[in-house]
Amino acid sequence: MGTERTHDGPVAVLTIDRPEKANSIDLKTALQLSAALDELAADPATRAVVLTGAGDRVFCAGMDLVAVREGLASQINGVPGGFAGLVRRAFPKPVIAAVEGTAIGGGFELVLACDLAVASRSASFALPEVGHGLTAASGGLVRLSRRIPAAVAVEMLLTGERIDADRALALGLINRVTEPGGALAGALELARAIAERPAAAVNASVTLAREVARGDETEAWRRNDELAAEVARAGAAAQDAGVAARHAGASS
Repeated sequence: MGTERTHDGPVAVLTIDRPEKANSIDLKTALQLSAALDELAADPATRAVVLTGAGDRVFCAGMDLVAVREGLASQINGVPGGFAGLVRRAFPKPVIAAVEGTAIGGGFELVLACDLAVASRSASFALPEVGHGLTAASGGLVRLSRRIPAAVAVEMLLTGERIDADRALALGLINRVTEPGGALAGALELARAIAERPAAAVNASVTLAREVARGDETEAWRRNDELAAEVARAGAAAQDAGVAARHAGASS
């Protein structure tokens, strides 16, 4: 299905609805999320957005690996707003992640792109890209060390270490922890409380809070893209060298 959009009064709920694919993001889903966020940004009746994943096992497992093998990664990352339409978007209203289960790779980077997060005790968070010869190029490198202590962020980035919801709460990565199955309800409770406040004040506050917390990310994103490209080239060169070595061995 891709995505589902519902409304709870002034709160919009965007659901990544691919539980059979671990709620991973393919091109269709990325385009749907991007279009939905465009519409919600322009909708005066929408005061806050909750982003969640279908089911209780995986919030989002990042980019769909089938799409990657089909060569669609650059298109998925290139939709308006960046990966999943969100990670590079200056959205004018508060966005809250409701996390059940695993938020891994790009899924964790979606959480980092949100302003607030509510997670159930079943939730866990990780950026395993480095173990696959990649970098966390959809916001992990840019944002994680701004959200939690730098030493912890670097350890997570370099080891792929997974942390649970209680650890994430202690680090200040998320706002609230619920019992399993309760993340969406907890996020809606928080979103409703925000939506009761005057919209102009809320939107101005969240905009400035982001600017202060994130600083000017322009240079960070430029270096992020530059380094990701370098790593990709190194991986391709290593793969080519491995293929050549195997061919040489076979012909000897």
